[in-house]
Amino acid sequence: MVGIAVAGAGAWGKNHIRVFSEIPKVRLKYICDTDPSKLSVLQKSYPQSTMVEEIGPILRDSEVKGMVITSSAISHFPLAREALVAGKDVLVEKPLALNVRDADELVRIAEEKSRILMVGHLLIYHPVVDRLKEMIVSEELGRIHYVYTQRVNLGIIRQDENALWSFAPHDLSVILKLLNEKPAVVSAHGESYIQKNIEDVVFLSLYFSDGKMANVHLSWLDPHKARKITIVGSKKMVVFDDMEASEKLKIYDKGVGSLSYDSYGEYLSLRFGDITIPNIKMVEPLRAEAEHFIRCIESREKPKTGGEDGLEVVKILVAAQESLKKNGVPISL
Repeated sequence: MVGIAVAGAGAWGKNHIRVFSEIPKVRLKYICDTDPSKLSVLQKSYPQSTMVEEIGPILRDSEVKGMVITSSAISHFPLAREALVAGKDVLVEKPLALNVRDADELVRIAEEKSRILMVGHLLIYHPVVDRLKEMIVSEELGRIHYVYTQRVNLGIIRQDENALWSFAPHDLSVILKLLNEKPAVVSAHGESYIQKNIEDVVFLSLYFSDGKMANVHLSWLDPHKARKITIVGSKKMVVFDDMEASEKLKIYDKGVGSLSYDSYGEYLSLRFGDITIPNIKMVEPLRAEAEHFIRCIESREKPKTGGEDGLEVVKILVAAQESLKKNGVPISL
């Protein structure tokens, strides 16, 4: 049995608690939260776990091999640092940290201590993202031209972070994974309509050295709930709509053909082919992420979403935040 502790019993932390408690080879030994009322409710559902209001007992318990940090973003760095120094493997929710210095320090400590440092970039464990990666690697889509994503909803409105830091790590982690390259320039525009200096809507643009572009639309002030990724290639185009119950991935055999000629000269032909909806076996991404963490603890393999991946996302977020403050001025990475 692998001893696990979860620190943070909020709305998302409860999902982690549920998932880890359901994995047969895991013993969910501790649940930690500073709010005793949350712990008293959870104790009824998870009587086998010990409820604690601070992480000291977790750090001192040699039976705890892994610590899962699902508390507020501002606590990610200090809690992860303490856990790594204490010799625990760590799964920390996104973002890894709130600045590059802290994220880099966590990566360094994990390497020095030979500890697993994994970041909760959840969509990397989604079966559709795996399929998208296969299509790009096999060049089924052709040369990738650009990517755009939408992550919008009405609520939940945060008070300790803006829409960029709350939502963008999901899409940034997927874009970096799929394109397998880092952006050269970042720019971002946004506005604070509800709370001063906390952007409710952000339009983030990434520019890559080979000409690819990516645009990320983020908002918690929108009439629609959308979780969508569109990829446009030279051969095909594809849309991943995570709000669809079953038809989450659609492949469009559409594009622009080669030059043709008629009596009036040359012109480009448009190609309108079939729309394919592949059958993809769905699994709960959070369950897949949790099982991967346990496997990494046991085998010492490198996580699919390791500390270095989290660091790269933080670098983009920091650059985007700087661009926001400067009204969209492009920031080189």
